[in-house]
Amino acid sequence: MFLHDYPFDPRHGHDLDALLAVAAPQEPEDFAPFWRDLHAQGRKVAVAPRVREIASPQPRIQVFEMAFTSVDGVRIGGWLTRPRDQPIERGVIVGHGYGGREGPDFHLPFERAALLFPCARGISRSARPDFSSNPLRHVLHGIRQRETYILGGCAADTVWCAASALLELFPMAARRLEYLGISFGGGVGALALPWDERFHRAHLNVPSFGHHPLRLNCPCVGSGEAVRTYQRRTGRALETLRYFDAAVAARHLRIPMHVAAARFDPAVPPPGQFAIYNALAGHRELFVLQAGHFEHPGLAAEEARLRDALAYFFNC
Repeated sequence: MFLHDYPFDPRHGHDLDALLAVAAPQEPEDFAPFWRDLHAQGRKVAVAPRVREIASPQPRIQVFEMAFTSVDGVRIGGWLTRPRDQPIERGVIVGHGYGGREGPDFHLPFERAALLFPCARGISRSARPDFSSNPLRHVLHGIRQRETYILGGCAADTVWCAASALLELFPMAARRLEYLGISFGGGVGALALPWDERFHRAHLNVPSFGHHPLRLNCPCVGSGEAVRTYQRRTGRALETLRYFDAAVAARHLRIPMHVAAARFDPAVPPPGQFAIYNALAGHRELFVLQAGHFEHPGLAAEEARLRDALAYFFNC
């Protein structure tokens, strides 16, 4: 499909038919109660949002630095944008990849919307000395126990508490609250969204954390390789990861979902991405990417087609 110099096949031997047949792994009996309890903890937080307007590169858009409180008292930073001269009719939470983010996005197809771009604990504007910003270390933080694993806190940071903060500032956005997440943010979104009834629809782009038993057998250049190394060294990762499998969580996701999943991806193994899409319980739409986390000649055209698809999905 693409010329590359990776020492492994970024397709992991799967053609499109095989990818569409990947099923989610077995669900732990207490998976749903575990996540409902985490969600309940997140919803109890007094998020106390604070905003400060900063210079905007877009004359019609106001930009704010924003901070709010998440579980364990962790203060989360990010950015908020809103139209300067239009009323707010919807709210959008936008999750980031494991590289973090340096500011808000302005290319998303939303009008009359307040958009919140939160940074997960330890990353970008939520950097802290007790969490590494290095993805290879961040993904292992607290992995010895499901109660301490960092992805639970990230779900609260970038989905549940982020939604509470946005709705506290713009209660009218509750009529139409949506989520977008890419890579790390896509996987965390799949984990967190099933338990929060406030969201109406969502998009996941090359989502991570799908089908951990399979991922542990797929070499990659992303954070999953750190988990594979940890599992080989200790044999203990999977017991915790069973509760943080985005494909298992997708079985509980019933809002309309749009997923962009890649056939070739050196960072997030495609079988895990498609396992998330295949497991979705409600209305679902698939946009097949030729590649994820990989520069290629058709990338710009593919991204333009995806933006069109998102405009239709979120505005129809």
